[in-house]
Amino acid sequence: MPGDSDFALFVTRIKQRTDIDLSQYKEAQMKRRLTTLRMKHGYATFEEYWKAIEQNRSMLNEFLDRMTINVSEFWRNPTRWEVLQNRFFPEMLRSGAKLKVWSAACSTGEEPYTLAMMLSELGALGKTSLLATDLDSNVLKKAMEGSYLERSLRDVPPVCRQKYFKQQDGAFLISDQLKQFIQFKQQNLLHDTFDSSFDLIVCRNVMIYFTEEAKHLLYHKFAKALKPGGLLFVGSTEQIFSPAQYGFETADTFFYRRA
Repeated sequence: MPGDSDFALFVTRIKQRTDIDLSQYKEAQMKRRLTTLRMKHGYATFEEYWKAIEQNRSMLNEFLDRMTINVSEFWRNPTRWEVLQNRFFPEMLRSGAKLKVWSAACSTGEEPYTLAMMLSELGALGKTSLLATDLDSNVLKKAMEGSYLERSLRDVPPVCRQKYFKQQDGAFLISDQLKQFIQFKQQNLLHDTFDSSFDLIVCRNVMIYFTEEAKHLLYHKFAKALKPGGLLFVGSTEQIFSPAQYGFETADTFFYRRA
């Protein structure tokens, strides 16, 4: 079908230009999202849309923002975060060694700042290397700014809300004390190589948008990036079936330990 070849050529060009491989995302979801964006600008084909993207950097940025999923909030699914704070972080800290933690696909920063608040409350933030990465440079900029609407804070414990946020002009600004402990970096999960020896990798509510082949690739990459005994923490719709094939064992609901 002409429409299929039109989109396939668009996918090829995007990969050549950005190293983003749209074929590793679920095609129906991605094509629907990008067709809506294309039609919003009045382009009848992806060929026309591509020419516009080539000529207009702001349209490329808009495309990147639309294809990445930037829905986040602090302490999303709080009961799972409580398991991390009350069980797994204390276990990791018993060795006395410096922790190495990575928030992968961190979006606008709520997730790494949640990690930073937890570690600060445990007195361990200064003994932790905390990396936060995302594909989208625009959301990373927002994360580094650390300004949030109140709806993102609905699950933040009152003590943390009081200690780590300052209200200003209708927004809530994250504490500079937390910012200094987080390294934000642009990264393509499917294309780039990973650092290693992480105690914890948090990658939540992202895998659901990838194909099965891309998921397999990422789980293997995450396993290699963890130290033995390290944990992968995934989202509430991202249970890993047969984790042993990646060298994982189930540590708790949505937590997987590298064997």
